Amino acid sequence: MQTLTIGDITLKWLNGGITHLDGGAMFGVVPKPLWSKKYPVNEKNQIPLLTDPIFLQVNGKNILIESGIGFGKLSEKQKRNFGVTEESKLEESLLELGITPGDIDIICMTHLHFDHACGLTKPVNDGFVSVFPNAVIYSSQIEWDEMRNPNIRSKSTYWKENWEAIESQVVTFEKELLIEGVLRMVHTGGHSDGHSIILIESKGEKAIHMADIMPTHAHQNPLWVLAYDDYPMTSIFAKEKWIAQAIEDGAWFIFYHDAVYRALKWDGEGKLIDAVKCER
Repeated sequence: MQTLTIGDITLKWLNGGITHLDGGAMFGVVPKPLWSKKYPVNEKNQIPLLTDPIFLQVNGKNILIESGIGFGKLSEKQKRNFGVTEESKLEESLLELGITPGDIDIICMTHLHFDHACGLTKPVNDGFVSVFPNAVIYSSQIEWDEMRNPNIRSKSTYWKENWEAIESQVVTFEKELLIEGVLRMVHTGGHSDGHSIILIESKGEKAIHMADIMPTHAHQNPLWVLAYDDYPMTSIFAKEKWIAQAIEDGAWFIFYHDAVYRALKWDGEGKLIDAVKCER
């Protein structure tokens, strides 16, 4: 299990599954000869994208960032379409830490697309139940509203199977929310209308999880946005602001999807100066 220490906090990456999505969709209008130099791609033009939640403990609370792809929820067709080669082993990862899903107190959801939210529920008999029955689940209000009432475009990624069983656990916020004095969720929009990022600070050290407005290190250029982004110009403006701020602060960039780096730091010129390489 890979880790990164930020002040008094240790981040631990759990096994939440693996997807492989179309490289063209993940890099939008950027030509393949450019992005393929920065990120691996297979013969089907798919790039590997982990869905690995990040675990941390703050003030005696067990916290997750994102929830993974889930286990036993996807049909064979969905697995094929989303390039799922491994489903979540989240419960096994937690057991390595001596923790069960019932011990999770807080879950921070940057957004609720299927590849982030499938791990919140699991199939039981003819329905679904919460995987983390004792957790408070934080999401922006905009994201939660669209999750329950998706439009013609977003209904392909906001599934009732992922929200109906956890409805009573969800707590929403508008612009930003401070959690346990250490984690700050900030609504950015862009990838989805309700998308948020997460800032972590402890003992003067900082980390930023930009989620799907910068899903991998190869999306460092603010103009390299996803075809999946509902509001690409909003993503661009958010990336310009938060990448520059994080570099100025000497913060770690941490990733949920990146199959090359778990975390990294860039200098003022955008050059890599430190990194935790992904070993999965």
